[in-house]
Formats: sequence, structure tokens, C-alpha cells
Amino acid sequence: MPPLPESARATQSVTPSLCPNCADPLDADDRYCGSCGLDVTAPPPAAAAPSAPEPSGGADADGQGPATDAFVLAPPKPARAPATDDGGTLALGVVLPGARPADPREEPQVPDGPVCVACGLGGVDDDGYCEHCGHAQPRQRDHQEQELEGVAAVSDRGLRHHRNEDAFAVATASLPDGTPAVAAVVCDGVSTAYRPDDASAAASAAGRASLLAALERGTPAEDAMRAALMSAFEAVTALAAEEEPPGGVPHHNAPACTCVSAVVTGPVFTVGWIGDSRAYWIPDDRTLPAARLTEDDSWAARMVAAGLMSEAEAYADERAHAITGWLGADAVEVDPHVAAFQPEGPGVIVVCTDGLWNYAESPAEMAEAIPVDARSRPLHSARTLLGVALDGGGHDNVTVAVLPFPATVSRAGFPPA
Repeated sequence: MPPLPESARATQSVTPSLCPNCADPLDADDRYCGSCGLDVTAPPPAAAAPSAPEPSGGADADGQGPATDAFVLAPPKPARAPATDDGGTLALGVVLPGARPADPREEPQVPDGPVCVACGLGGVDDDGYCEHCGHAQPRQRDHQEQELEGVAAVSDRGLRHHRNEDAFAVATASLPDGTPAVAAVVCDGVSTAYRPDDASAAASAAGRASLLAALERGTPAEDAMRAALMSAFEAVTALAAEEEPPGGVPHHNAPACTCVSAVVTGPVFTVGWIGDSRAYWIPDDRTLPAARLTEDDSWAARMVAAGLMSEAEAYADERAHAITGWLGADAVEVDPHVAAFQPEGPGVIVVCTDGLWNYAESPAEMAEAIPVDARSRPLHSARTLLGVALDGGGHDNVTVAVLPFPATVSRAGFPPA
């Protein structure tokens, strides 16, 4: 086959391994950067020829008008674009390389569906990119918040991940005797597994549904929590079955996540978990000690439990966060941990993924990070803890739920005593 002419070879493009605009990693078949939306298949702009010094007065060489540059470089990508009302991100004033500038003489065409949040002109394709400028559109799960009477939760993509693989579910219910129950389920998708975002979403939804149904039937809270964790496990396992190829050969990297849940029922609260997502107790009286309520299913925790390393040594090791328990079809064993607590005074339960506790690991650090009025302002407190993680670097997705204790929901229509 004869070689391609120079003109044909010039039009061929090869996807680089890193985005030329923001340096995020790229896959070989990527057309757009998933972080900044740059069309990575477009040829780089031609280098501008050096221009002569501008004559005084700003005129060009012929004295006919102001001198201009050959092209305008896009401003550097912001560390994080400002949040929109729907929890996504909006890049303001960023001109992406390769984007076609709007011609004021053209009548703008209104897309039939969603409009790009960056340029406001193009429609959005099925992959979530603008058909005009190529900008990646915000995902609904990039930032989510929910507040019910007696519980609030916040989940955020963080500053380094290209999507949010965490999920949460909060709910209130009533026990058969009329006692209010308030619950939160927080799940962290295992990033190295297949479909981690779907795994966390399935687990949180299934865990919430099972927990509420059991409590409303009068099932003791500890038994209801254990059953909820197993329901979450079954929901994640079912995702792997959806993806089995012909012949029934299972996935070797099945969807997986961790899970931690808490439910307040009268004078007692119950915590259940599998994995390394955690729960903390923070008393209103900050002269009293805070406490970590869970033990990680992780390599570091096993080293400490076996007496082979101190906690400081174990968590400083690069293997510290390797989990030994999770929800998923390829889990070696599924052993739900459940514990009940009856504090003497009021406070809050903080339920979170490691995207938060990496920045406030000890109970004392968590107590210092959360506002002193956390019990009366759970959503504000959850947002504050998210800010602690983002200010610390936001290297992971962040999800946190705050449950006041005793529950601040009304009983039989009356405020709690």
C-alpha cells in the first residue's frame, strides 16, 4: 500500500495519554477529556508567528487599526468550577481549545433536549458531552444533599475524581409502639471494581428499604440492621449476574462497595457496617470524649488486631486501606458487624466514607471538625464536614450523614421531650 500523502497524514489524530489542557489521564478510545471536555482528537493549534513590536498608539503596521494576536489561548483550567443549583459544576468564562466560536450573524438553534452548561449553545449527546464545544456535562451525583426531620446527608465528587462513586439513603419511620426511628445508610463504591457507582447506589437503596420494613414490623433494631446489610449485599451481587457473559463465567472484578448504617430508635442507636466506612459518636458536651463506633475491615486493622503493628505504623503503610470486607459477588466472606449504644447524654452520630475520615481520623479530630451546634443543625454540620475534606485536598469522594441523638423527630405529632 503506497504511503499516505502529507495532507492526509496531517489530518490523522492520535489520542494522547494525558489531556493537553488539564493533564488528566486518557483512554485510547477517548474523544473528549472527561474532566475538562477538550476534544483531544483535534490537531493542536498552529504556533503563532512572532509579531513585530506594536507601534505606539496601538495601530498595526499599516496604521489602519489596533494590532491583534494570531490566536487567543484558553485560560488555565480552574481547580474546581463553581457549583450550580442542581449540584453540578459550571465552567464560567473558559474558552476550550478546539471550540468553534459563535458567529453573531448566525441565528442560534435551540437544542431539543438539555443545553450545555458551558457554552449555552450546544445540545448534549448520550455520553454527556456538548455537541458544540465538547464540554463534559455535570452529573447529577456530583453533589447531592438531603435533609429530613432528624437526619441530613451530603455527598460530593471531591476535587480529584471524575465522578462520584459514593451513595447514601436517609429515612424516618415509626415503630409499632409509635416510637420514631431515623436511619442513614452510606456506601462507598470500590473504585478498582466494575461499576462502583452502581454498586453503592444499589446497596444504599436496598439497605434503606430492608431496614425500614423490618423496623415497622417490630423487628429488633440489631436484627433489622443485620438483615439490611445482607439485603444490600444481595443487591450488589445481582449487578454481577447482569453482566455474566454466555456460559455463566462470573466477573473477576464484580461491582463492589462498602457500607455503614445507623438507626436511632428511642434511647438507643444501632450501627452496622461492612468495610472501612465509619461511624463516630460526638457528644454535645465536648468535655466528654468522642468515640469511633466501628472497626475497619482493612489490612491495617488486621495488623493492629494481631499485634503485629501499632495503629500509627499500620495506617502509615501503603497497604493500610486495602479492604478485607465488602459487598459484592466476589467477596470472600460477608460478615455484618452490628453494635448498639445507649449514651447518657445527647449528641450526634456521624456516618461517613473514608473520603471524610482521612482528614479527621481520630474521634477527637472529628469532634473538633464538626460544629458545636451539630445536633440542632445537622445539614449545616454535614456541609461543614464536607468542607473539611475539600479544604484538606478532596482526594476522594466524600459522603457524610449526621443523625441527632435522641431523635429530634416528633412522636405522635408532638415534639420530643
